[in-house]
Amino acid sequence: MRAPSLKKAEVGEKPTSFAYRVIRFGVWLFSPKLTTVGAENLPGGPCVIVGNHSQMYGPIAGELYVPGKHWVWCTGEMMHKEEVAAYAYRDFWSGKPKAVRWFYKLLSHLIVPLAVCVFNNAHTVGVYHDARLLTTFRESVQKLAAGDRLVIFPECYDEHNNIVHAFQDRFIDLGRMYYKQTGQALRFVPLYLAPRLKSMYYGQPIAFDPQAPLEEERKRVAEALMDAITNMALRLPEHTVVPYPNIPKGQYPKNRPLEVYSK
Repeated sequence: MRAPSLKKAEVGEKPTSFAYRVIRFGVWLFSPKLTTVGAENLPGGPCVIVGNHSQMYGPIAGELYVPGKHWVWCTGEMMHKEEVAAYAYRDFWSGKPKAVRWFYKLLSHLIVPLAVCVFNNAHTVGVYHDARLLTTFRESVQKLAAGDRLVIFPECYDEHNNIVHAFQDRFIDLGRMYYKQTGQALRFVPLYLAPRLKSMYYGQPIAFDPQAPLEEERKRVAEALMDAITNMALRLPEHTVVPYPNIPKGQYPKNRPLEVYSK
């Protein structure tokens, strides 16, 4: 299978570095090669593809295997060298046993150059949880209005079921902003990523309703996306689900039977 190519940078785009191209090829070479199922469900124009994170596999699949011009939402702190170490340790490794935390604190500093290279050269939009969040949404709507796709993995640590963790739903506000700018309803496409089956599955688009109250629409679209992803997983042969949290592999759930956790 040929590695997905990096297209030549278009006018106004920053060219990718040689180091990033080497890293990208290495990631493609050693990560599972994914087969795409249901690509016909992707609209011909702009849309937001929403999937389960599957730890590192989600961002990798978003960069390498989503067709067409697209941008992956990523943690903005991983794009800035002065913020990488603190964020990486807090989000990835702070739960490690005390005896080995010193190693992960060191590792969080060692990965700074790698993280800055990868996240600033890949097709990404930085996501922030402070005053910079407005920049995230403006840049995202600009790319959608230009006809591009967005890829978002919105799971949080709250449990939902054995397929997906609960979705943070503020990304659905893109539908309201996109409608105000273009007058068109934005479509959200569910994506189930199954690394153990070496496949990724697209479901039917869910259209944002600009006439509905925003809070209600956030809940409706988020629940519809989680339900669609769950149902896609349940229809597949029995397999191990790679969950969002970085937990021991022996604790990874199966897609069957469905066990809904109480919140």
